[in-house]
Amino acid sequence: MKVICQGLDLSEAVLKVSKALPTRSVSPALEGIKLSAKDESLIISATDGDLTIQNIISADVLREGEVLVPGRFFTEYVRKLTNEQIELSLNDAKQMVIKYTDSEGVIQCLDQNEYPPFIRIDDAPKVLVTEEYLRECIEKVIFSVSTDDSRPALKGSLFEIEEYTLTSVALDGYRLALCKKPLETSAGKLKAVVPARSLSELSKLLEHDDNVATVYINEKYMFVDLGKTNLCTKLLNSEFINYRQIIPTEFSTVIKINKSQFENALDRASILSRGDKNNLVKFDIKEGLLTLTSNSEIGNIKENITISLQGKDLTVAFNARYFSDCLKAMNNEFIKISLTNSVSPSIVQPCESDEITYLILPVRMVG
Repeated sequence: MKVICQGLDLSEAVLKVSKALPTRSVSPALEGIKLSAKDESLIISATDGDLTIQNIISADVLREGEVLVPGRFFTEYVRKLTNEQIELSLNDAKQMVIKYTDSEGVIQCLDQNEYPPFIRIDDAPKVLVTEEYLRECIEKVIFSVSTDDSRPALKGSLFEIEEYTLTSVALDGYRLALCKKPLETSAGKLKAVVPARSLSELSKLLEHDDNVATVYINEKYMFVDLGKTNLCTKLLNSEFINYRQIIPTEFSTVIKINKSQFENALDRASILSRGDKNNLVKFDIKEGLLTLTSNSEIGNIKENITISLQGKDLTVAFNARYFSDCLKAMNNEFIKISLTNSVSPSIVQPCESDEITYLILPVRMVG
């Protein structure tokens, strides 16, 4: 193999794919980054066995071939060569020679025999979705994914496709997050439970809002084609919870509130409770006013916010962090909070749409 490419192109590509390198030692082969020179392209790939990221850059291919180089070392090396034109070649000793200006580096290559093939599922059902909508379906729910190993299905987000709508759902037993976005094409009905790590890395690859991503889904994999960058991930082989039966539809109390005012007041009120396990803040809803209260040995904080109230007065307590997380993911001016009583889940949504829904369980108050 022998290619010439631009250092900036190589550095950016390697940095993208390196996110798929294993976080802990699995096998020597998986700790490598694969370089494949073919036609007028250099294909760069990395995988941990479950998640694979591939990026293609333009290159002057003098001799086609493939090589596997130590991933983390190669990433650190080429990121310092962004201003150089680089020549990559394989010598007779199976070493990668990196030449730039009047300098060169030599890297001992890894054995390719155990490196898994890059999986494509081009024959699987597919949908087209803008990168902006796909990123929102990830970022607006991923903070609600469970980290509990005893519930493997909840360690990912459900991607549910019905006709022209993509719905993403995540929950951890205390809260639920749901986001709905339109698709460019229809694919009937599809379901996939996608690992949180894969979604987190995918969201970082979605750079161009108006570009359209092609998403393929079968029983085992999800493949996302972004043009020069591709991601393939194994799906979680577990049945997701029937989230629809968890979300209440009837409420006794509904308030509408300025999101920014509420977010700032909640942030101040929760300062005292952050060291507490439940991060508890009490909500008193009464006569057009929401009063947030937190107490600790240090003191107490009370915040009053004007609201629009429909229904009954109510006193209820919540883990403030759960509310803060969903408020940060919303960019609406006004939101509505729908409640039933002090022990039933509440629903948080934008006032003007149902594209985003957050469910939060209250914390039982003592005394």
